[in-house]
Amino acid sequence: MDNHQFCRYYYSSVAMSTETTDALALSAYSLPLVTTNMGTLVLTRTDVETLLSPDACRAAVEEAFRAYGSGDAAPPSVLGVRGAGGGFHIKAGFLRRDRQFFAAKVNGNFSGNATLDLPRIQGVVILSDGDTGAPLAVLDSASITTLRTAAATAVAAQYLAMPDAATVTICGCGVQGRAQLFALMRVRPIRKVFAFDSEQDRAQSFAREIARELGVDAAAADDLRAATRASAIVATCTPSRHPFLFAGFLAPGTFVAAVGADSEEKQEIDGELLASATLITDVTAQCAVIGDLHHAIEAGRLSPEHVHAELGEIVANKKRGRRSPDEIIVFDSTGMALQDVAASAAVYERALAMGRGTLVSLSD
Repeated sequence: MDNHQFCRYYYSSVAMSTETTDALALSAYSLPLVTTNMGTLVLTRTDVETLLSPDACRAAVEEAFRAYGSGDAAPPSVLGVRGAGGGFHIKAGFLRRDRQFFAAKVNGNFSGNATLDLPRIQGVVILSDGDTGAPLAVLDSASITTLRTAAATAVAAQYLAMPDAATVTICGCGVQGRAQLFALMRVRPIRKVFAFDSEQDRAQSFAREIARELGVDAAAADDLRAATRASAIVATCTPSRHPFLFAGFLAPGTFVAAVGADSEEKQEIDGELLASATLITDVTAQCAVIGDLHHAIEAGRLSPEHVHAELGEIVANKKRGRRSPDEIIVFDSTGMALQDVAASAAVYERALAMGRGTLVSLSD
C-alpha cells in the first residue's frame, strides 16, 4: 500500500462518526469465547487494516498498558538476533482479555533490501492461546506495528499532553509519521502541522497531502528548532542513529513522543533534553537497553532512576502524569510486546466475528 492509499484509509477512519468508532472499539471486548481446535487464521495486511480501526486499536493498547501497570500482566520479553546484513527482533508476551493470549512478533530488519525492491522491515505476528499453546493466527506484522505504535502515542498524549494542544511537529514523514498524526488527531484538537524529514521533498509532499485530505494548516519545516518551539506536541519517528532533538528546542509544556529508537543503534533525543525533562517510558528496563534512555545512560547523563513513571503506571492511576502546564514530558516509546498482543487479539476477535481471514491447519 503506497503512502497515498495509507493516507486515504486513515482519513476515512478519522472521518468516522464517534458512534461508529466507539462501537468498533467496544466490540473487541464483547466477543464470545471460541474453541481453539478450529485451525489457524492467516490475516493479511488488508485484513488487519480493515478489521482494526485506530480507535479500537487505541482502546486495546490502553487496556494493555493498564494491565501491565496494575501488575495484571507479566513483563514482556525482547530478543535480538544479528545476522549478515541485518537481523531479527522478537517481542513476546502474555495478555488476558476474555481469554489468555500469547503473541510473538518476529521482524527481520535488513537495510540492504532497498536494492532488492523489498521493505527494510518484514515479519509476522504469531498469536496463540495462552492456556493451551494452540496457534490461533498468523498476522502481517507491519500493519500491526504501525497501528499499535501510533495507538501508544495517542494513549500517552491522552494522559500527558496539554488538553488544548493544537500544533504538532512530525519528524519522519513516512507511513509511521502519518499514523502518528492520525492517532493524535483522535485525542487532541490538532489544527497546525509542521512536517520535518531529512528528505525535504518528502516533508513537502506530506504537508500537501495532509492539508488537502484533513483540512489542517500543514507546512514543511525548514528549521526544526523553530517548528518544535511553536508546537505543543512533537512526534519523532525516524531511523536516525544520531540525536536531532536537543534541549532548548521545546517550549514549556511540550509533550514529545519519541518513537524511532527501537533498537540499540537508533537515537533521536539528546541526553541533556532527557535529563531536563520528565521522562516516561513504556518499559523502563527495555528503554534502558534499546531506547533513547539507553544512550543517555551510556553517556553518563542519567540513570534509570531518573524515569518518573512507566506509562502503564499512569494509565493504572498508580503514578501521576502531568504535574504542571509548563512541564516538558518525553515518552520513550520502544514498543511494548503487550501492545502487539492486544492489537493482534483485537484483530483476531474481529476476524472471527466477521468471517475474515484464511483458515489453515498447520498440523496436516
